[in-house]
Amino acid sequence: MPVNTAKRREHIIDLLCEHGSVRVEQLSKQFAVSTVTIRNDLRFLERKGCALRAYGGAMLNQQFAFDRPLHDKGRLNRDVKSQIACRAASYVQDGDALILDSGSTTAQIVPWLKPRRDLVVMTNALNIAYELSGYDGVEVMVLGGSVRQNSYSLYGPAAEQQLRQYRFDKLFLGVDGFDLVAGITTPHPGEAHLNRVMCEVARDIIAVADASKFGRKSFCMIREVGQIHRLITDSRLPQDYQQALSDLGVDVVIADRE
Repeated sequence: MPVNTAKRREHIIDLLCEHGSVRVEQLSKQFAVSTVTIRNDLRFLERKGCALRAYGGAMLNQQFAFDRPLHDKGRLNRDVKSQIACRAASYVQDGDALILDSGSTTAQIVPWLKPRRDLVVMTNALNIAYELSGYDGVEVMVLGGSVRQNSYSLYGPAAEQQLRQYRFDKLFLGVDGFDLVAGITTPHPGEAHLNRVMCEVARDIIAVADASKFGRKSFCMIREVGQIHRLITDSRLPQDYQQALSDLGVDVVIADRE
């Protein structure tokens, strides 16, 4: 059954992620369109950074930050993310007002907050709000807006307006792509805009990211890397990144190192 251009390109991205490469002839038969149409699709995906053209087809660009479902992200580098989350929670004091951004690493911070008292936590993530709601020492505030099904997160003008009414001690910011030149990026424009507002209303901006995110970039910039205060990551962080971030005044914390 024929599908529209946008849906076909989404399917091609899924195939790239699953198999690592695709062939023009195979895609032409699968989607019942001409090889010219498929080549146009692959050229479009190459311009967006998703794919690298090759003879007869295309390969996945491993450096591109794709908008994967949260449950898929949660399975990747789970042990490392847990160590990062534990270290992140060590910076939380009783009485703090926090923002917890949506994401698989920020979600793992939640269990480490259970012993804390008199916390206020604002979040745009439905899964994080649900888990925090059972903690006696936490007042949970949820941003309103439109729901992103991939990430169980909320975004939009209503969320931004609500957020601007408050000031927070710390923001724990999830990361899709972290590149020294492109900055901190995410695939979704609405969420990027909300993240920028989060940065405006927080005194300390703490990015939490495992090392697979470095050198990756996506469509929408949140912030330049030198505009955060702390990065909590793992020991696979490239040395040139660590040096560059230190030179910019960013506190780099390696969670899996004593």
